[in-house]
Amino acid sequence: MQSTPTERVLAIDPALRKTGFAIVESAGKDLRALTYGTIVNNPKLLPSGCLVAIREQLNDVIRQYQPTVCAIEATIFVQSLKTAIVLGSARGAALIAAAEHGLAIYEYAPREIKQAAVGRGAAAKEQVAFMIRSMLRLRETPPADAADALAVAITHFQSSEAHRLTAREARRC
Repeated sequence: MQSTPTERVLAIDPALRKTGFAIVESAGKDLRALTYGTIVNNPKLLPSGCLVAIREQLNDVIRQYQPTVCAIEATIFVQSLKTAIVLGSARGAALIAAAEHGLAIYEYAPREIKQAAVGRGAAAKEQVAFMIRSMLRLRETPPADAADALAVAITHFQSSEAHRLTAREARRC
């Protein structure tokens, strides 16, 4: 694993209604999940309200845990233009929260994340959650969206060629 001795990553699996997040810290080769969870937005909440909630809750996590970088799942291919726009909006809210705090942002493809967690790029969500529990020595299996965020963090620590998007570049988008 290639990382700085005490790197702390904010990892995000973005979605409008259920955004997974995690803070994972590395100390050499050891990884430790400091916190993880899901930002759940009520189905009756307008999309604009969901975006604000994602940004605000991630801002709270960032202030509390002081991550040094952010890792996020990259945009995936979707067959519906509407789904792509909604997912892109949720990613945007998450990216703004990270960029406002000056965090360097790394993006990872969904297949790359599953490969890092399970060993194959077409793994089911349940397999990812089970492996994440084992890899991070968690007492219980995390909810699917939080497990996906934890897998993003693991991918970041395992990656030798991160795709860097600086805070300045994120603000230009």
